[in-house]
Amino acid sequence: MIGTGPVKVALIAPLTQGAGPSVVGASLRNAVDMAVNETGPGDITVLVKDDHGTADGARAAAQAAVSEGAELILGPLFASSVREVGRVAKAANRPAIAFSTDASVASRGVYLLSFLVESYVDRIVEFAAQKGKKSIAVLAPENDYGNVAVGEMQSVAARTGIRVMAIERYRPGASQDAVKRISQVAGQIDALFIPDQAESMNVVGKQLTTAGVDPKKVQILGTGLWNDARALNVPALQGAWFAAPENAGFNAFAARYRTKYNSDPTRIATLAFDATTLAIALARSQGPARYSEGVLTNPSGFNGADGVFRFKPDGLNERGLSVLQIGAGSTTVISPAPRSFAGGPT
Repeated sequence: MIGTGPVKVALIAPLTQGAGPSVVGASLRNAVDMAVNETGPGDITVLVKDDHGTADGARAAAQAAVSEGAELILGPLFASSVREVGRVAKAANRPAIAFSTDASVASRGVYLLSFLVESYVDRIVEFAAQKGKKSIAVLAPENDYGNVAVGEMQSVAARTGIRVMAIERYRPGASQDAVKRISQVAGQIDALFIPDQAESMNVVGKQLTTAGVDPKKVQILGTGLWNDARALNVPALQGAWFAAPENAGFNAFAARYRTKYNSDPTRIATLAFDATTLAIALARSQGPARYSEGVLTNPSGFNGADGVFRFKPDGLNERGLSVLQIGAGSTTVISPAPRSFAGGPT
């Protein structure tokens, strides 16, 4: 248990996986500990449950948490585990704030605090439209992330009036033929969206250069996956734009984390930190309705280490994201993240 407060909240995370401890699970647990100790340990008690990285373990952890009086469940991380926790939580009329990036596991009462590809795509394509981009092509891997990114890109392009000139897909690691096909329409587009992992972009970037796609004429667009040195140092991506949370909040969190635990947090540790901080703030201010749907889906949203966020009634989230431009192996903010939502002040 973490904290000594009267309101019980549970953390369900993969503290162990396989034969040993999980670095990700430890990072999530430490972030909860940080939030409780920084914000005030007298408001909530966090019941820490290990799901062992499995759906069965998550279900058992959720059942234990509910039986021990948890009013709110934080986590778990993996989509299959979120589905099981959601079933248990709904049966007990308890909400969950989970960390999976799989939007299909979100539902009423099961809220995702994660960084969703849909938010990245909306932000970067809307920004490109605001900057006058009129025609776009897509170069995307054949995987779940690519599927979601392509579908969302088509929706936001239709909404913003951008023409989609080509969509080329490729098996991860086998992008050369798709790049050649993109090069054939390069003269008809002013933007190219590539929702791929940072580790893939060195190869893709070289192929774009070889195929004659000029980043000075075609604006390269990406997602928050590129907020990684492996992408920032790719020559073909210098000048590219991508959407991501601003780094200042995470950097400040990471510095405090290193001081306390003598190690670096995983990037998603702020999800557990923000979820816990929110649980404490609502326990302190909202009385018996603290974790009700009306409170959790407040359209004004909440502020966290990664900026402003809010939950939608369907369980998905909206985040205030910045647009970053890659240059000289680093990033510059060219469109700051909003500090509040249209629904009101944070």
